[in-house]
Amino acid sequence: MRPAQAIHNWQMDQKTEPNMPEQKPQYVSAFRTLLRYIRPHLVSFGLVFLFTVIAILSDLLQPYLMKIAIDDNLIVGHNDYRGLLLICAAYFALSATSFLFTYLQNNLLQRVGQSIVGLIRKQLFSHILRQSMRYFDRMSSGSLITHISSDTEALNQFFNQVLLSLFRDGLTLILIVVLMFHLNVQLALYCLVLLPIIMIIAIAFRSFMRTTYQLARTRLSRMVAFVAENLAGMNLVQAFHQQRQQEQHFNERNGLYFQANIREIRTNVLFGRTFDVLSNLSIAFVTWAGGKAVLNENLEFGVLYAFITYIRQFFQPINTITQQWNTLQSATVAISRIWTVFDSEPDVRDPKKAPSGWDEENIRGRIEFDRISFAYEPDVPVIRHLQLTIEPGEMIGVVGTTGAGKSSLISLLCRFYDVQEGAVRIDGVDVRHIPQASLHRIIGLVQQDPYLYSGSIIDNVRLFDDSVSREEVIAACEFVGASTVIQKLANGYDTKLSERGSGLSSGERQLISFARIIVFKPKVLILDEASANLDSQTEQLIQNALHAVSRNRTTIVIAHRLSTIQQADRILVMSKGEIAEEGTHEQLIEAGGHYSQLYENSK
Repeated sequence: MRPAQAIHNWQMDQKTEPNMPEQKPQYVSAFRTLLRYIRPHLVSFGLVFLFTVIAILSDLLQPYLMKIAIDDNLIVGHNDYRGLLLICAAYFALSATSFLFTYLQNNLLQRVGQSIVGLIRKQLFSHILRQSMRYFDRMSSGSLITHISSDTEALNQFFNQVLLSLFRDGLTLILIVVLMFHLNVQLALYCLVLLPIIMIIAIAFRSFMRTTYQLARTRLSRMVAFVAENLAGMNLVQAFHQQRQQEQHFNERNGLYFQANIREIRTNVLFGRTFDVLSNLSIAFVTWAGGKAVLNENLEFGVLYAFITYIRQFFQPINTITQQWNTLQSATVAISRIWTVFDSEPDVRDPKKAPSGWDEENIRGRIEFDRISFAYEPDVPVIRHLQLTIEPGEMIGVVGTTGAGKSSLISLLCRFYDVQEGAVRIDGVDVRHIPQASLHRIIGLVQQDPYLYSGSIIDNVRLFDDSVSREEVIAACEFVGASTVIQKLANGYDTKLSERGSGLSSGERQLISFARIIVFKPKVLILDEASANLDSQTEQLIQNALHAVSRNRTTIVIAHRLSTIQQADRILVMSKGEIAEEGTHEQLIEAGGHYSQLYENSK
């Protein structure tokens, strides 16, 4: 179907990216899989690591400079102003270097991280677009939106927060320990005794923090879902005067989320303050032990000053790394969920090459359903051994009760699904042997509830395909009678529509969808309940357009309103996946069967 192909080109370049995993990834952890995307950026990550080392050293050497100024100048009584000026200049240079390389490190890491996340988001959306209809039957739209938005955002936080913390805070810890041992081995060993205590506190808080974090996220999701549900059904809420009751329900959910948020904040504050207390106790202990050594002249005062400064800096990265645990967990889960989507393969796949002799431009439009059987679920057949041939240019009407298999028949022709038995052929070629892009260009589908995108009316008619001129769009709209409606709008054809075309009636949206068909000139036209929501006046416009559009074009019309198909060359009455009756309107009325009953009931 050409409209679908146009949307395909507008929304996403469908070419496989060079870095995209083509097979099911084999990995022990989610992050091993992520290495597939990180590997092309190893040079950039190497530069980030180098910049981080320079920035950290610039920070950590500043207390060491103060130690030199105190021990080698001030304490010994040297009035070396030139030396002090040099130390001050070096201190300033280190501060500037730290600022510069921290800036470069952050920007480069964010650039690389955003590139990776952007590529994954693009490939994820592209992969979802290539899935078969059966996949969307299994997956809710909410889950897919979560994968594209929330899960990729969690991955983004991994680069923004977790990876940066591992680089910066991990190196800071290592270099602080090295410098403390360089200054005084005994005091450094005293400080290392604190590590088991820190680990015990971190492990104890980790589980509690995870629980509070998950509780807050769960309650937020429930509150958002409640709001979305009420916004979608606002007409029902107001019609039954449920505002007060729904407001009360919302306040309850909002209160629960508030409590969970307070609990999460309280936990984070308690965790951070615990580390602050431990840090202050450590400083007090180092001051006591080091001060005693200074008084006994076993330790220089400058060394003690530098040591106390490093102890202050020692706890901050530990605190930061521990607080990133929840983000790390969220990123791990998100990566696993993203790769679950990547693992899914479409049920309907293109053939390796187009069938020999296939000429898309010279399609006659002969359709054959050759003894087909189909079921959405095993052992629950929807269509049973159906045999049907539609000649080129013939107009076929299809009627039947809900669940009779009418729309399933159309889905098989469009190859949204594949048959379990038999074959669907166009001009003698099995649709499974025709590339989907080619198949969808020759089949035009107008559904009961036409979908309009955010954009101008011009863009909605040509579906963002710039190869279709403005003049062609206007001519198509005039042909179906939509121009009268469009010209009444504030900006005419340039009027911006919101999502789903709110502000237009069902009939007006349907007219625009008919104009799409005329613009893209398909060889086969399918109308799936296209007139179900139209008023009598608009239906007459559609009827006039339909007769003109269907001329010399194979047309299948599924209809509840029998007036839509009375002029069809043939009418099929479907029941339980089979053709129960077949003939013209007059023949079926005369037969006095199921169609006749439907006709009498519709009067």
